[in-house]
Amino acid sequence: MDKLEYERQLVEKGCKYICGVDEVGRGPLAGPVVCAAVIMPLDDLIEGVDDSKKLSAKKREVLSENILKKAVAYRICRVEPQIIDQINILQATRLCMKNAVEGLKIAPDFVLTDGNMTLDIAIPQRFIIKGDALSYSIGAASIIAKVYRDKLMADYAKEYPQYGFESNVGYGSQAHIKAIEQFGLTPIHRRSFTKRWQ
Repeated sequence: MDKLEYERQLVEKGCKYICGVDEVGRGPLAGPVVCAAVIMPLDDLIEGVDDSKKLSAKKREVLSENILKKAVAYRICRVEPQIIDQINILQATRLCMKNAVEGLKIAPDFVLTDGNMTLDIAIPQRFIIKGDALSYSIGAASIIAKVYRDKLMADYAKEYPQYGFESNVGYGSQAHIKAIEQFGLTPIHRRSFTKRWQ
């Protein structure tokens, strides 16, 4: 499968800086949603870039380091639980992606986003369902977003050790739900996702 198919089509149309965008953390009960935008050099590919969910944590970390080193430009943004509760997760994800794209130090000629997201940006864009597995640029964004968020949740685990954030990264695992029932909600829990425990 050619992971550069979408990028090549855009290069043929004269695009130089193609940005991939992805998010991680739409579904968890706790923690922010994190989005990454990245412009990768297309003539110096990193082997193994794929949908971050298909990779082991160790492999993701190695790839993330390489992606950040080689990227022409990248930006990682987060939107906190309080904002998610105010505007809902879909709008929070769109805002997060928009902030990541607009925060790049080089303005892209074209933006490829994962899923079915259209962003409120002035740059031409296209969304690709399962884009993190189909597009090299989106795959790279998915990896750096995931590694960033996992590390963040591991840091929160030190602050709130009862909830197992280092392993569940905020998702509603059985152990996490048990901890909510026993200890209540933390400031990083999304109130709109945890109504039944309030």
